[in-house]
Amino acid sequence: MFEKLRGTWSKAIEPLVLRLGNLDPSVLTWGSLIVALLAFWLLAGAGLDGNGATMIGGAVLLIMLAGVLDALDGALARHQGVDGPYGDFLDHTIDRVVDVGLLIAIGMNAAFVDELSSGLVAAVLTLFGSYMGTQSQSVGLDRIYGGFSRADRLVLTLACLIAAAWQAYSGGAGIDVSGIDYADWLMLGNSNLNGMTAALAISAWGGVYTFLSRFVKTRSQLLG
Repeated sequence: MFEKLRGTWSKAIEPLVLRLGNLDPSVLTWGSLIVALLAFWLLAGAGLDGNGATMIGGAVLLIMLAGVLDALDGALARHQGVDGPYGDFLDHTIDRVVDVGLLIAIGMNAAFVDELSSGLVAAVLTLFGSYMGTQSQSVGLDRIYGGFSRADRLVLTLACLIAAAWQAYSGGAGIDVSGIDYADWLMLGNSNLNGMTAALAISAWGGVYTFLSRFVKTRSQLLG
């Protein structure tokens, strides 16, 4: 859904692109990774208290900044006329690192998440969806963007993290779902529904849906 706003976003950042002049676009690409890594550190260590709420809120702001830098690098490269295969390769590689790192960092937060493995599972399933989007290019098709887009996942993850920050600030304990049928399976082994475990579940099952959706579209184009 949010992927459709790409054109609007490109117009919104155009003034920033013009102000950046001849800056090497790769500086923005690597900068987005550094900013994201700092956000991951904050998320992994945030507790269920006021300080934890501040750390999660700071992480949300950093993730948003990393997203802006990630969008600016490609726009700047196109403006300078230097966009090419390497820039595309670097951009998508770091995108995948950030996608995986964010989910693993959330899974490492013992204050919100019962099972570290839930972050790992969410990361793997998210990668499946991303893989199928680019795999179509290797067989001569255009890149497939159907299903649960990266923009959709990022917006929903940020919304979940904001909820987690409020939970930490207010001292809320989340919702115990251990007595609900199949909840343990749906929540990737976590017994508590809160902002962070919701983010993991959304990314994991969104990745499954995206993989299947893009597989069907790719198969249809190849066989049709």
